[in-house]
This record gives sequence, C-alpha cells and structure tokens, in this order.
Amino acid sequence: MTEAPARAATRPAAWIIAPEAYDSAVAAALWRAYYTEVSDRWYLLHEGRTTDPDELEREIAAESGADLAPPHGVLLVARYGDEPGGTAGVRLLDPATAELKRVFVREDLRGKGGAPVLLAAAEDAARALGAERLVLDTRTDLVEARALYTRHGYEEIEPYAESAYAEHWYGKRLAPAEA
Repeated sequence: MTEAPARAATRPAAWIIAPEAYDSAVAAALWRAYYTEVSDRWYLLHEGRTTDPDELEREIAAESGADLAPPHGVLLVARYGDEPGGTAGVRLLDPATAELKRVFVREDLRGKGGAPVLLAAAEDAARALGAERLVLDTRTDLVEARALYTRHGYEEIEPYAESAYAEHWYGKRLAPAEA
C-alpha cells in the first residue's frame, strides 16, 4: 500500500498595512471605490438612484486627500496578500486630536478581518503623529462602520465639525503606545 503524498499546508493571505502616497494610483483607485460606494448608498436610500457620473467625477476630484500627507497626516493602504483592499486616513486637527477618514475595505474582501487590522494601524498612526484622541464622523446608514467603531471602543461624542453628510460623531482616547 502506498501513502498519499503529503499536501503542502496553505496559509490564508494576511493583511499588510503600510503608508501610501495620497496621490498614488493605488490610493486613487481605492478612493474611487470608497466614494462610489458611499455616494451610491446615500442616493439609493434618499433618491432611489445611483450617483450621477458627472457629480461622482466632480466630488472625487474635489477631495484630493492632500490633508492625509505627512507631516500632519497619513494614508494607510491595506493589502490582502498583494492586492490593495482598503484604506484609512489620519490627519491632525490639533496637536492632541487626530481625525479618522476614508476607512474602507473593498466589498469582495470584507469578512476577512481587514477592518480591525486597518483600524488598529490607523490608531497607531495617530499616536505616531502625537495624537491622544481620535475622532470621526459617519452617517446613520453606514451601520457596518458604526458597529466597527463601537466594537473597538469608540463612543458617540458631540459634533466637532459640520459636514453635510455627518450624522454621528465618535471619539476614542488613545492609550499610549506600548514600549
């Protein structure tokens, strides 16, 4: 009797998070995917249609992401294996407070643990910028995002800025980085 050949163990892909230039092709593609999804969700909910293509192009162009560049900000890109799959941006509002922006995981990669890893990396990036607190705003219909934030210790706070689409504001005190 012969033995079956041993199968090579396959490891699932891992999430790798690294800073990315806000104006790179990867960042631009992920920004487009993010903005298309959140814009379409809003228009489908409120007007029963997807985003007008001209408006989509205007809004994508209007938000360059330059505020997510060093020395006062950072854009993080999450890769699942070698594939760009998500983003999170952090920018300083003042020396002790950073704002979380553009948290996004591509739909086809959701459920693979990327969002918590990306959120933890964003918190580390905020600490590296000197922040003691991280704040963000979001919409009521983005229930997945709101659940993510509350699962990871974010609490609803008073509005810290005005935005046409902000309906909920969250904040979290950042524990000092472990030595």
